[in-house]
Amino acid sequence: MFKPRWKKEALLLLKGAQKFLHYKRDLLAPDRIDEIESRRVDLKSAIKAKDLDAVKETSKQLRNTCEKSLAHYRQPNWLSENIEVFWVAIVVALGIRAYFLQPFRIPTGSMQPSLNGIVATTKHDEDGWDTPWLGEQVFDFAMSGRSYENIVAKKDLNIVSIKDASFFLFSRTKITFDDNSSEVIGCPVNEAYGISTIKNALIRKQSGKTPHFEKGDPIFQGYLTSGDLVLVDKVSYHFRQPKRGESFVFDTRDIDTDGPDRMSSQAKGDHYIKRLSGVPGDTIQIDEPNLYINGDKATEETLLRVMSKEPDSKGYPYTGYTNPRRTGGQKTLFSDSSHSVTLNANPDKGNNYREFFALGDNSTDSLDSRYWGSVKQYNLVGPAFISLWPFNSGHWGFIK
Repeated sequence: MFKPRWKKEALLLLKGAQKFLHYKRDLLAPDRIDEIESRRVDLKSAIKAKDLDAVKETSKQLRNTCEKSLAHYRQPNWLSENIEVFWVAIVVALGIRAYFLQPFRIPTGSMQPSLNGIVATTKHDEDGWDTPWLGEQVFDFAMSGRSYENIVAKKDLNIVSIKDASFFLFSRTKITFDDNSSEVIGCPVNEAYGISTIKNALIRKQSGKTPHFEKGDPIFQGYLTSGDLVLVDKVSYHFRQPKRGESFVFDTRDIDTDGPDRMSSQAKGDHYIKRLSGVPGDTIQIDEPNLYINGDKATEETLLRVMSKEPDSKGYPYTGYTNPRRTGGQKTLFSDSSHSVTLNANPDKGNNYREFFALGDNSTDSLDSRYWGSVKQYNLVGPAFISLWPFNSGHWGFIK
């Protein structure tokens, strides 16, 4: 940082010449390689002696030698150097994500109150809604993941469609109107349906009326609270078996997420987080509000706190375990009156997989293995390891 300019330039030239040798060694004649190495030694000696004239002369000689060794060679400038560092950093980050740790943002409230999904809070009155000043907005976003919205109809509009428009770690809902305009709200579709103004418009549709907003009507005025951003440990399951009671992430390959009341707004997603409530060989049964495993009430701490129906530290109560709700002819995994299912533990007996059972801690508002079946061995990604953000969600730190 405090090096003189001549020294910085000389060291940069040394580095550039060394890279030139590494990258082009197979194209250089042996005598050219020796000459470049000799020039580098001369420049190092001049730098060490702090002889400015010698540094200038040896730098000139080294530069000329490199340029004449191969046609069209140019010394890397600061821009190309920084671009290279940037891309190396990206490659390293992608490598970490692919093999070690993967970020995952929780989109819905199926794991509340253990982990938060995105929540839309409506705030409007007769006088309208004014967003806080910029400083407060920045602070709220940094600490709570809270972002403010003030979306008002600029003219009379009819809702044509409400669709998922999520990408990467960001949940988004796109509302399209009859004039081909649209508004995007940063939450999953099921949460958008719960916004009072949108819900009221859709209720009108159910009664045969047009889902309509008049000019000046609020479409959404309030704030969105981000779902927890967690890191998933992608290594552990290569060295140990998944443990009953831990939060785990899995992909949805070959899981039937289509149809009504399957994955709701998560239908286009490819990764989900639930509570691992059954391992291969377990027989799962629900006698509300309790979960039974192999005929006995579950004993894992994380499963017991759901059954207890007591509030957690943030004041929100667990709901206990409930049997599947059948709506619209929907099928469930519990096909008989015993409300039980046995998970496959032997891949050699008719199936090429071992099965796991996934339940949401928010049992009455979770679409999970009760509805779309078991999670297979090849679906497993890893246990949820740590909650990174928001900081004051009550969940920051290691995940239980």
